[in-house]
Amino acid sequence: MVRIRADKATVTADKVRAKEAAELTEGLRRLAEEPKRPGSRLIARLRNYFFTGLIIVGPVGITIYIIWALMQFADASIKPFVPTAYLPETYLPFAVPGIGLLFGIIGVTIIGALTANLLGRSMVSAGELLLDRMPIVRNVYRALKQIFESVVSVTSPQQAFQKVGLIEFPSKGLWSIVFVTGETAGEIAAVEPGGNSDLLSVFMPTGVVPPTGFICFVPRKDVTFLNMTIEDAAKVIISAGMVTPDSEARLKELAAKQGLTVAPEDAAKTLSGQSPKQMANPD
Repeated sequence: MVRIRADKATVTADKVRAKEAAELTEGLRRLAEEPKRPGSRLIARLRNYFFTGLIIVGPVGITIYIIWALMQFADASIKPFVPTAYLPETYLPFAVPGIGLLFGIIGVTIIGALTANLLGRSMVSAGELLLDRMPIVRNVYRALKQIFESVVSVTSPQQAFQKVGLIEFPSKGLWSIVFVTGETAGEIAAVEPGGNSDLLSVFMPTGVVPPTGFICFVPRKDVTFLNMTIEDAAKVIISAGMVTPDSEARLKELAAKQGLTVAPEDAAKTLSGQSPKQMANPD
C-alpha cells in the first residue's frame, strides 16, 4: 500500500513538472512570436538612420572644419604682411577667405625655387650652421627637418618605396607592415649578416606616426609581398588598422595583366612570389 501511494505521488509530481515545462515552453514560444511594438521598431530605425548619417556627415564636417580653421589661421598670420594693394577686400566690400593661405603657398614655392640655385643653397647652409650652434634650437630643428623630409619623401611621386610587404615582427607569429625600399647593397650586403646574401631593405613605420620607424635588412624569403598600394598601406597604419582598403579589384586587374585565370585570392599568392621591382612595375 505504501509503495502504491509513493508511485502515485511520483507520477503526480512528474505530471506537474511536465505541465510546468509545457507552460514554460508555450510562454517562450509566444514571446518569440509576439510581434514587436511599432514604437520600438520606429526607434530602432531612427537610431540606424542617425548612425548612418553620422558616418556620412562626420568625416565631411570634420574635414571642412579643419580646412576652414587652417584658412583662418593662415589669413590671420600672413595677411598682415601682404601689401594692401594685393588684397581683394581693398576693392571688394567683403573679405575673401583663403587669401592668406594662397599667398603662403606662393611664398613657399618661391623660396623653394630660390634655394634651387647655388646662392640659395649657400644661404640655407649658412642658416643651418647658425642653428646648429644653438644648444636647444638645433635639436628641435633637426627633429622637425627629419619629420618633414620623411613626409615629403613618402608623398612625392618619386617615392623611394617600391612595394608593401609583411614581416614577422616583433615576435614569431606577429606580422607588421613594411615598405620595401630596394635590395640591400654596399657593405651591409657584403658582410652577409646571418649568412644571408639576398637581403631587402625595408622601412617599418611605428604605429600611427609613419615618418618614424625602423630600417631593417631582411632576407627576401622572410618578406611576404602584398598587392596593396603605398597609399592603402599608409591608411592602414595611420588608422591603427581600423581602415582596411578593399584590394579585390586591384587583384583582378593584376591577374588580368599577368594572364592569370585563377581566383583573386589565388592570384595574390601567385603575384606575391614576384620580386619588388616586378611588383612595383606590373606592366
